[in-house]
Amino acid sequence: MTAYVIFDIKVNNPDGYEDYKKLAPPAISKYGGKYIARGGEKKILEGDWNPERVVILEFENINNAKKWINSPEYEVARKLRHKYASSNVIVVQGL
Repeated sequence: MTAYVIFDIKVNNPDGYEDYKKLAPPAISKYGGKYIARGGEKKILEGDWNPERVVILEFENINNAKKWINSPEYEVARKLRHKYASSNVIVVQGL
């Protein structure tokens, strides 16, 4: 069943974060993931949650998403994300 990885990201160092943005896509693709949303325009419809940057990835299933985020191919990019941004990340099963 399809799974979605949802990031709520606060970029602390935009220049450094650019390096992350270059390294992440090949690892995502290798595990069958694709971008659904990547920091596009957002509007608050209800509540007070106001993320700075939202990224949504789609994977075939939760297992593939977990393999990707813990993969050696994503390891360097993940370290850069942790260095240059603060983030909350969840995976949710689709319908």
